[in-house]
Amino acid sequence: MHILITGGAGYIGSVLVPTLLERGHKVTVLDTFARGTTELAACCRYETFHPVRGDARDTRLLDSLVPKADVLIPLAALVGAPLCKEDPIAAVSLNQNAVIAAVERLSPSQRVIYPTTNSGYGIGQDGIACTEETPLNPISLYGTTKMAAEECVLGHEGISLRLATVFGMSPRMRLDLLVNDFTWRAVTDRAVVIFEGHFTRNYIHIRDVVKGFEHALAHYETMRSNAFNLGLSSANLSKLQLCERIKEQVPGFTFLEAQIGEDPDKRNYIVSNAKMERTGWSPDWSLQRGIAELIRGYATLRNSRYANV
Repeated sequence: MHILITGGAGYIGSVLVPTLLERGHKVTVLDTFARGTTELAACCRYETFHPVRGDARDTRLLDSLVPKADVLIPLAALVGAPLCKEDPIAAVSLNQNAVIAAVERLSPSQRVIYPTTNSGYGIGQDGIACTEETPLNPISLYGTTKMAAEECVLGHEGISLRLATVFGMSPRMRLDLLVNDFTWRAVTDRAVVIFEGHFTRNYIHIRDVVKGFEHALAHYETMRSNAFNLGLSSANLSKLQLCERIKEQVPGFTFLEAQIGEDPDKRNYIVSNAKMERTGWSPDWSLQRGIAELIRGYATLRNSRYANV
């Protein structure tokens, strides 16, 4: 198939794009490539790889690219509540309006698979897992914009994957995601101070996210017009429990819960992934395997842009 991916040079895209090319798909990536780095350099060996430098909000580009695709995967977004709060205009225009604009250009025969976030559930009820039927209650601009885009995708009879908090190594690495962040601090600082350590959320490895996209492509007709929670059923964990899992592999890691202060991200819920699992998808990466991967990966990284090294 010919797959159009916006934001394909990002954290998820730089793992997804080479995987799809390896499977024999033709992939067009629309991205600003603003960092000038080489996350997709290895993809250039494929004649079926077509990078396009541009902005996912550029309707002229959408007019030329969307009609040629069999499948649209809109990855371009400002990801996370803090970043969206910092630039609310970009959050609305990219996370919401750009996705809607792309979907509106699809014909009925074209497909769309959209990665949104399970942060749309906001604050859950104690001991009750959020399912796809749980009323949405986004408590951040990030969640609000992603849910609005999801509504448009489902209106086109597309598939929405409500991702748990993603972790794992990627060519376009992110250290701000919770597992990635806490493991980095464990490896480099050996300590972290936690705000509201009882806050709970679900997690999923980046390669299982890619597996979810592949699964949706293969089972599109039976999954269409539906949203699916995509996460590790074994990893509904509080921040303190997550730190305990990391400490198992980094014994010198110390974590303390602050008695004052608040987490700006108020998400707190557990999630059921049973609906996705019933379609035949299952994860390959446990949390512990992913933490071990991160520890190996961090041996190769330095976050020292402004350091005297």
